[in-house]
Amino acid sequence: MKVHLIKRQTIEQFAARHARGRTSFEDWLEKIRLADWNETNDIKKTFNAADLLGKGSSRVIFDIAGNLYRIICKYAFGDTEVHLFVCWIGTHAEYDRLCSEEKQYSVSIY
Repeated sequence: MKVHLIKRQTIEQFAARHARGRTSFEDWLEKIRLADWNETNDIKKTFNAADLLGKGSSRVIFDIAGNLYRIICKYAFGDTEVHLFVCWIGTHAEYDRLCSEEKQYSVSIY
């Protein structure tokens, strides 16, 4: 199934402010555009470094630009497409702070 990314604009705006990772964000967006996912394992096939979070969160962490940045997304498999909601985006150091507070399972700022 095709992936419906919600909100692409969030990632584009973040990438515009972080030129160092712009090309990597563009590559990530292109892979999402071309993705065909029918189950969670397909996420890992598209992005082998993606981390699927547990605790029933339906969340995935994507590493961007050689792990300089991280994106937390919530996914939902529908009948005809996969909805991928951007919940958080930031640097790896900011992500580590989220993890130390165990907020990676619940953060949703977009």
